[in-house]
Amino acid sequence: MMSASTITKLALIGLVTASMAACAPRRPVTGAADGAPTGPIAENPVYPGPGTGGIEGGSTGAASPGSEQDFVVNVGDRIYFDLDSYQVSPEAYPRLDAQAQWLARYPQVAVRIEGNADERGTREYNLALGARRAESIRNYLIQRGVSAGRIDTISFGKERPIAQGSSEDSWARNRNGHTAIASGTR
Repeated sequence: MMSASTITKLALIGLVTASMAACAPRRPVTGAADGAPTGPIAENPVYPGPGTGGIEGGSTGAASPGSEQDFVVNVGDRIYFDLDSYQVSPEAYPRLDAQAQWLARYPQVAVRIEGNADERGTREYNLALGARRAESIRNYLIQRGVSAGRIDTISFGKERPIAQGSSEDSWARNRNGHTAIASGTR
């Protein structure tokens, strides 16, 4: 059981993170000036790429339409970011466009965008960066017609890595935004 002091500290960290994200300069949702992906993601063989759903392994059966499994398998639930960046890259557009289309088909579904960072940098820096990444994805989906009321955001910073290790490949996979189904699934 958490003490009142721990809960107060966690609430304060959340407030500081939200304040930092709100005050951060906003970059456009568009890609690089020439439209070409840059950085380690462009050359990273571990990056799952468009259309793979960002899934480790494969499907274990038929997904019910409108279910979380349907979303993960048929659309993809994760996009990746360059180092120290919260700008949605052009290679992520197809996945986010597919997410927006899927959400249009299932208007009862709400999502939570989870912003993540690699292990480098302070906890506070990575929480703020994760919040900006989640907000960038949220803004992209809103621009594609998804109601803002259906999208919550949270930052996990470097606290929930999907790849273990301290290599460029692990860091590239851990710099991501994850779209999780929050409610409304069958």
